[in-house]
Amino acid sequence: MAARPKTLPAALVPVWVGSALVSLDQSGQYQFSGRLLFYTLLSCLLIQIATNFFNDAIDFQKGADTNKRHGPRRVTASGLVSQRQVMVAGVITVALAVLASFPLLGARGWPIVLIGAISLLLAYGYTGGPFPLAYLGLGELFVVVFFGLIAVGGSWFVQTGVAPGPVALLAGLQIGLLSAALIAINNLRDIDEDRLSGKRTLAVRKGIAFAKMEIALFCLGPSLVGTAWLALGYGRLYAIPLVLTPFSLYIAWKVFRTAPSPEYNKFLALAAMQLMIFAILFTIGLMA
Repeated sequence: MAARPKTLPAALVPVWVGSALVSLDQSGQYQFSGRLLFYTLLSCLLIQIATNFFNDAIDFQKGADTNKRHGPRRVTASGLVSQRQVMVAGVITVALAVLASFPLLGARGWPIVLIGAISLLLAYGYTGGPFPLAYLGLGELFVVVFFGLIAVGGSWFVQTGVAPGPVALLAGLQIGLLSAALIAINNLRDIDEDRLSGKRTLAVRKGIAFAKMEIALFCLGPSLVGTAWLALGYGRLYAIPLVLTPFSLYIAWKVFRTAPSPEYNKFLALAAMQLMIFAILFTIGLMA
């Protein structure tokens, strides 16, 4: 429960997309490595789980999670596991993530250390430390940057050894926006509880109307910025994900019609499905 399986696509999808982009290379300069893909997926998955463990324990400590919350049951707040045990689980998971990154370090050197160190630091710093991002209204920006641009671009780098260019960054922006929809829906659902506990998310700072517009932007933004694929000469990578647009519109429409409530748990599941469907359609575009 503390690992929050519904959030894990946000860790897996950008790695898959960033690695799959290697198929666009027609020169034969880059060769896809299933081994590096496996260890990238494993390390990112472990970092996401560690983040969720720390979030569970720290939100309880700060009073952001109570038994009155609209979201899924939290193991620390419900007393199923002690705060100390959850924190220890987070530290162990971080250690496993470091071990999983050793093959990446051997293949690509010091940039992996830099990316990994920042990612591990923010796994705790998302809700903990002196500047907790989630409590400062920076959660959505963090997700766009780290679960989008850096995760996709970093996965491209692991496969190729070359810094990400416009192709990887555009795909990263699309994935980042869809991933941010997850945290935005989560924050709007919990707006009343967060307001009482002092968790100053964007929803708390800007209000319900803003939060609903934000969710619509995150859901539909990938289709809008995707027009850049035409300029890059990859028309199918623009056209195929457009099939997802009606589904994205449906999520936005349901959010606009519904007040923050446990009903948002269904929207959260739909947003995770949206992310995975986008990755599947994008892969079909790459194959085409």
